[in-house]
Amino acid sequence: MLDNNQLLRFTTAGSVDDGKSTLIGRLLFDSKSIFEDQLEAIESTSKKKGHEGVDLALFTDGLRDEREQGITIDVAYRYFTTPKRKFIIADTPGHIQYTRNMVTGASTANAAIILVDARHGVIEQTKRHAFIASLLQIPHVIVCINKMDLVDFSEEAYNKVISQFEEFSSKLLVKDVRFIPISALLGDNVVNRSENMDWYQGAPLLHTLETMHISSDINKVDARFPVQTVLRPQSDEFRDYRGYAGRMASGVLRKGDEVTVMPSGFTSKIKTIDTFSGEVEESFAPMSVSITLEDDIDISRGDMIVRSNNKPEAQQDIEVMLCWLNNSPAKPRAKYTIKHTSNEQKAMIKEVLYKIDINTLNRSAEDVEMSMNDICKVRIRTTKPLMVDPYRENRTTGSIILIDDATNETVAAGMIV
Repeated sequence: MLDNNQLLRFTTAGSVDDGKSTLIGRLLFDSKSIFEDQLEAIESTSKKKGHEGVDLALFTDGLRDEREQGITIDVAYRYFTTPKRKFIIADTPGHIQYTRNMVTGASTANAAIILVDARHGVIEQTKRHAFIASLLQIPHVIVCINKMDLVDFSEEAYNKVISQFEEFSSKLLVKDVRFIPISALLGDNVVNRSENMDWYQGAPLLHTLETMHISSDINKVDARFPVQTVLRPQSDEFRDYRGYAGRMASGVLRKGDEVTVMPSGFTSKIKTIDTFSGEVEESFAPMSVSITLEDDIDISRGDMIVRSNNKPEAQQDIEVMLCWLNNSPAKPRAKYTIKHTSNEQKAMIKEVLYKIDINTLNRSAEDVEMSMNDICKVRIRTTKPLMVDPYRENRTTGSIILIDDATNETVAAGMIV
């Protein structure tokens, strides 16, 4: 039985006219997730534009510029619920100059939907999107082969795209790839099964999203609890209470567990685990809890409580795959603030090891200037050690962001290698 409160985040990517907005519109429309007034507004806009029916793409292209140009510019988040699950869609633009938007939208996703036009097959943009999905370790990738109505619902055209995709994706680290032939415009295999493609035996897209097993996507082995704040209520009822509040990044912690506080290395045992609604026996990701320990240890924001027999590495020299988000290029040896879980330190980019050409996936060690949308492997030096795990093992403790101290802008996001 699925937990109907379980939240699935998915991101969508495709090149300009692959029908991404139409697909999301179709999902919302056919799963009855649209309000009457929204529907009326979009019906009247569709009429003004001279469309016969409802232009489903208008549900998602929320910005006026996008509606006028018929393209998606920014990351747009949409929420919808079915009786089986809650969903958040990060609709990201497909152009190369929006690589950073795609990285932002995909960073927390459980699944990525990559759209491929059945007529054109796998193109450079498809490869780029699949590469970013693999770089961000998105556990599930659904390749929707769209516009099947324009190739006469041909099974041969569908199989051709599958073999093209599998040929290059074998080099990528994607565990679960599924293929679905769809027509977003007509609704084939989006919410309802297609009558035009009886050769396809799989489930339609919505059913696939509703039943996808995502609870094993969270790392349950490595217990990591970054401390966000120390609770000292000082009230009569809780005179001596000293709790360490935060959100479980991964793993499970139980009452009585022997734990180590990083970076100090002091050990203790968990006395209680408290939540908003009372005490619990265990906490797991992504619960927000307050932990009290049997010993009085000096702990502050940015420290991490971990199991004594399973510790992250404390590192000051960190190798990171960095996506540069800022308009101005990275300055050599400039100082930045690095944010890792609840920990903030000063840091410097020591060297750029190589840059990835996102279209060919080739590495270049010569051209190492980092400009907006570039993805590079870099070495970062921090003032104090950070308690890190490789990103492929732990998406929370394996990710960082860099903030420019002068402007306070987030300039880069990175995955620890």
